[in-house]
Amino acid sequence: MAGKKKHVTKANKNRNKGKKKQANRNIKQIGKPQNHKKRTNNSSKKKTNNKKTVTKTPIKKSSSKNSITKTSTNVSNKKNNQLKIEPIITDDAKELIKDIFPNTKKTVDKPSKKVKRKLKVSRIILFLILFISLGVVIFSLLKIFLWNKDNEEVKKIKDDVSDVATERPAKNATNVNPPEDVTDDYWYYINMDMMSVDFNELKAKNPDTVGFIKVNGTNINYPVVQTTDNDYYLTHAFDKSENDAGWIYADYRNNMVNFDKNTIIYGHGRLNNTMFGSLKNITESSWYNNKDNYIIKFSTPTENTLWQVFSVYTIPVESYYLQTTFSSDNEYDTFLQTLKSRSVKNFSAQVNSNDKIITLSTCKDVAGTQRVVMHAKLIKSETR
Repeated sequence: MAGKKKHVTKANKNRNKGKKKQANRNIKQIGKPQNHKKRTNNSSKKKTNNKKTVTKTPIKKSSSKNSITKTSTNVSNKKNNQLKIEPIITDDAKELIKDIFPNTKKTVDKPSKKVKRKLKVSRIILFLILFISLGVVIFSLLKIFLWNKDNEEVKKIKDDVSDVATERPAKNATNVNPPEDVTDDYWYYINMDMMSVDFNELKAKNPDTVGFIKVNGTNINYPVVQTTDNDYYLTHAFDKSENDAGWIYADYRNNMVNFDKNTIIYGHGRLNNTMFGSLKNITESSWYNNKDNYIIKFSTPTENTLWQVFSVYTIPVESYYLQTTFSSDNEYDTFLQTLKSRSVKNFSAQVNSNDKIITLSTCKDVAGTQRVVMHAKLIKSETR
């Protein structure tokens, strides 16, 4: 019996060693899924063989040691089976998983930086918008304040000089270039009153005074000044104080004693209708539908005059209508017919090379891209 026990014990030990070796082989082969089935089949065959071997061994009784050995073998088999079903994750797979599912810290950090950057840019843009808007508001308020200030000063000056001009019937006046047609409106306008002006008072206030002008149907009723350029009175009032409203002034090229073919008078087109601001209305039907508006009264220190309107229009900035001298009567006649053809209203007044004209010019818009123009011909003169 002792011999048999020893024989059984050695056989069991050999079986256990074989099983352990097989288990180790299975563990090593886990990383090779393509041979998994083959290894499984081989191992199952070997287990079958082992079982057959165990069956052939004539063992009737098993000691406690053999029970322990069998139990450990079953546990190792269970462990082997568990290892076989565990997922195999390679380094490449781990990197791919990290790319697809980044950790929470990185996911939060990246957007937060972008958000902070966007918030910073938004704050800067908002600050700039507010700063520019504030600047525009301050600038606008300043311009409005100065604009009102200029208007108040101009109003005071006008009130101070407006009483120097009065209207009365003409005395010893001469009709200028009368038409042969006795039904022409010319004969209606020469019966209007003429202005009489105290130029001594005006010249005492400003030696540059050369005339006084009034246009029917408008707010134009101002002394006229003249200097050596066409810029000074764009920014200076009648008292020569700086003022963006400027004043009404004659072209420096004109002779205000003996009128040229074309005498030109300028003034700002103020929004409150001061200076030549109300001249913008002459292209409206509300103005030219009134026949009594077609007259300009203009006085100088040497004579009082009446001028009959023959053309009113709006035109882009140009210098053509601002000519004061002409090389021939034909050139001048062409000039007159061109001005008349531009008119928005077909006035009855006819013009020819024997006429002298007066031109009033101002800005139509704030940008200064358009001009409003009025032309009238001299019809009556009274020597002072």
